[in-house]
This record gives sequence, structure tokens and C-alpha cells, in this order.
Amino acid sequence: MTSSENNAARRLAEIAKTTPDNVAIAVSRDYAANGKRRYETIAFQQLDEYADKIAYAFRENGVKQGMRIALLAKYGIDFIALVYAIFKSGAVVVLVDPGMGMRRMLNCLAEAEPDGFAALSPVHAVRIFLRSRFPKAKHHLIIGRRWFWGGLSLEKIKRQTYPGTILAAVEPDDPAAIIFTSGSTGVPKGVLYTHQIINTQASEIAARYGIRSGIADVAGFPFFGLFDAAMGVTAVIPDMNPTRPADVNPKNILEAAADWNAVQSFGSPALWNRVADDCIERNVKIPTLRRVVLAGAPISTHLLAKLKRCLADDAEIFTPYGATESLPVASIEAKEILNETAALTNLGLGICVGKRFSQIDWRIVKISDAPIERLEDAEILPAGEIGELAVTGPQVTRRYITRVEANAASKMIDSQGRVWHRIGDVGHLDAQERFWFCGRKAHRVETATGVMFTIPCEAIFNMHADVYRTALIGLGKYGEQTPLLCVEPKPKRFPETSDAKEKFLAELREIGLANPLTANVEAFEFLRNFPVDVRHNAKINRELLREMFTKKKNIAKLKFH
Repeated sequence: MTSSENNAARRLAEIAKTTPDNVAIAVSRDYAANGKRRYETIAFQQLDEYADKIAYAFRENGVKQGMRIALLAKYGIDFIALVYAIFKSGAVVVLVDPGMGMRRMLNCLAEAEPDGFAALSPVHAVRIFLRSRFPKAKHHLIIGRRWFWGGLSLEKIKRQTYPGTILAAVEPDDPAAIIFTSGSTGVPKGVLYTHQIINTQASEIAARYGIRSGIADVAGFPFFGLFDAAMGVTAVIPDMNPTRPADVNPKNILEAAADWNAVQSFGSPALWNRVADDCIERNVKIPTLRRVVLAGAPISTHLLAKLKRCLADDAEIFTPYGATESLPVASIEAKEILNETAALTNLGLGICVGKRFSQIDWRIVKISDAPIERLEDAEILPAGEIGELAVTGPQVTRRYITRVEANAASKMIDSQGRVWHRIGDVGHLDAQERFWFCGRKAHRVETATGVMFTIPCEAIFNMHADVYRTALIGLGKYGEQTPLLCVEPKPKRFPETSDAKEKFLAELREIGLANPLTANVEAFEFLRNFPVDVRHNAKINRELLREMFTKKKNIAKLKFH
């Protein structure tokens, strides 16, 4: 039923009424003369009214419900206000990760066919130069200086009088956002988010982690900052480049947590790896944090163990699991990993990502690269057998809005009319209904003697004391692939001489031979740094590794050790 109650921005409006003066967003700025960090802040009522002003300006500029507005702004107050303003207006926000590079980003935006842009001035300059790629784009908002083009000015909107509450009446399944996948395992695709999906995500996250209004969160990832506003949580935005979390200055994270007495933080494994190393090196802790959430790539037990040393004894570390198309799916806490599942991971069972969220239903289906139209046509596997994970639930997206040909390969319908998403991850369920992640389906290595899954095999080699991480790739024709193990040693452990390399290789080969999962791995390559995804800087780009070594030499000339 059409109602403003269904609008995802309703959550912000309600929080603005109950806790109007609480700080909604605090953005790190420069330092004061006394050496203390300064912050730009906005309260919840101010944020809600700011979003109303923008939504009113959009309507006055001819933006209708269902129109698509591409948003390209720096992560901060304007970014969050604009997202909620677009929700309020009933329009659809288009979000593209700038870390994917200019060419990919422009292709994504063109495929989304936006009706307008809310963007920084330089983006509008590019838009005008490439106007033929955006024929529908007629409703624009400029963030910053307005040069020689028309459109709404965000600075002018800020000075306008408050027009009153604006909250478009929508159906639960009306579109709210188009969010692009990172493209780390292929071409980026535009995923359609409805208002119901966003509302469910906020409810599920708050319930699973016990998040309550009034706390502060060091938000190391932009999308989580949006959820903070929907949960009554102060989003403290640290001084960092959100597209390069691996390059964060740990001091800035610790400083933000201390200044705001933050009890929670969300960030990628790459970010927390740097912070944990810094804390251990300087023998300091982060006393305020009681909940750290890491996501974006498989989390190593080494990182969890390091991070626990940096937090209070009663602090919890959660590693939620999901994908752009289905989020959140499952979660597990570090104590369960370190005390139980890590030992099984080291034996090659995969990485346990925990139990499903309350509204998720899941199945393990037999691995296939072919489309499956109906769930009933898939072969459902029992607990313990590795297959592809398929999920359904109110937070699971129904379709891609761009690259629509991918829908056939990724979506299924069941007898109840529910849409199931094939995540593309392989793994198995255990007797406790926990999912054990064994890698991406597209990354499986098909040799003449059988199929090898990346995560179980890599975990065995990762036991070597000098290994930071490994990546198993397959070279050659499927069914006849040669497994190649790429090895990234720990800092200062890279073999610099031929003797050191031969010793390292012999030790790896011995580890591999001791386990039937890895006994046929005979080809190894050392890299100082792995290529990683653009969004979290943590997920290994195996496609690029495969391309690198396919071009470097043919398989027949690989050196076997």
C-alpha cells in the first residue's frame, strides 16, 4: 500500500523528532591551535530539515518520483543529506564507487540513464563534455561553485527557508537506489534497491548487533554512515580517503574514537589491519570501542587475534557476510571463530561466516554455470556438501537494472513467488546451520583430477609463519587447469635471494603435500603485494592475477618446484 511510512527516509524523520539535538554526523576537519581536532557537525533535526530543503528544491526543479539522480559527492554531511533528500522526494539515487576508475564509472553512469546529477562542479564539467552519453539528464544540482551551467545550487538551497516536512508516499517495492557492484569479479552491475530492502537492512543490522540510538560510530565506510543516520547513531567520519582504506593513518581512527567516545566502528579488513598493527607496535588500546564490524573480504584469524589485543576484554568483533545484491546474509563473532571454527578452517573446511540473519532463507545448490529459472529445478545439497549459496529474504535484491542479462544467471523464482539470488559463492552448511565460505564459484580451479576451491586450499598454505596471504588460481583450459599458488609474504619476509626463495618454496611444497586438498599444487609465484578490490582494498583480485600470469609465460614453461 502506498504510504509515506514505507519511505526509507522515514527513519531519519522519526529520529529527528525523538532526539532532535543529538549529533547526527561529525566530520573530521583541521586542528585547532590547542592541537585538538575540529569537527563539522550537524544534529538530527538539522539534517532532516536540510534533506527536506533539498527534496523541495528537487520537486520545484521538476524531479518526479521514480526519476534517477546520480550522486557524486564527497563522503560527509552533504552526501548523507542528499541521499535522504532523494529518498524523501521519491526519486532514485544512483551510487557508483569512484574507486573503480573514471572509465568504468562513466560507463556505469551512462548505463543507469540518470535524469539528473547531484554532483561536484568538476563532475558537471565532465558531464557537459560527454552530454551525448547522458541524454535524459536534465535536472541538476551543483555542489560547490556553479560555473557556466545552470542547475540548482546546494549553497543557495542551504540558505532557503525550511519548507516543511517532505516524505513521498511510496510502495514498499518502489525503487529507492541503484547501487553498482564494485566489479571486482566482473563488469560492475547496477543493483536495484527498494525502500523495503533499505528498511529491512537497517532493522536487521540494529537487531543483530544491539545497536541503539545515542551512541557514536567511527564510520570507515560511506554506506554504513547512511545506516547510522537511520538508527539514531552519530556517524563520526574520520580523516581518511574512503576509496583507499588500506592507506588510512591509524592515528586518525584512534583520534575519532577517543574524541567522540565511540563505542562502535565499521571498516574494511585493510583498515583494521593497519590500525591493529599500529596499536600493537605502540602498545596502546582503543578503550571506548565495544563493537567492531569488519566486512568486505574474508577475515583472517590473524587479524581477529591482533584486533582483540587492541580492544577492551569485553569488546565484540563481528564479521558480517553478504554481497551488494544481498546484504546482510550472515554474521559471526570473533570469539566463536578463534575458539572453535579457526581450527577447522586451518584443516581446509573453509571460513565460517556464521548463522543467517532472521529474515534470510538459504539453500546450497549444486554448482552450475548455467541459468536456473526456478529453485525447484536446482539440486539442493545436504549439509556438508560444497555447492553454491542461494538466498532469499526482504533484504535480497530482485534484479539488476543494468547488464540485465545477468539476471538469468543470478536469479531464481520459487513456488511461493519469492526471488532467490545466487550469490556466486561456494561453500557448505554445517549441522548448526552455519555457512562455511569456500570461495567464489568463478574462482574454482578445475584440474584433470578434480575441482579445487580457493579458500580451503589457501588456508592450508597460510599456516606458514612467513605467509601473509595466498591466492590459488587456475591457468589453462577448464578441466585441465594447472593450479598456481600466488604467495604474498609478510612484511620483511619476502625471499630476496635465490637460496631464500628455494627454502621458502620447499617449505610450502611440504605443507601442500601433507594435505590431500593441496597435494597437487606444484607451481608457486611470490608477489610483494596482491592486487585488491577498489571498494574495501582487501578482496584479492584473482582475475587480474590470472591475467598477469597467463601473459607472463605459458603454462608449459612454468617452473615447478
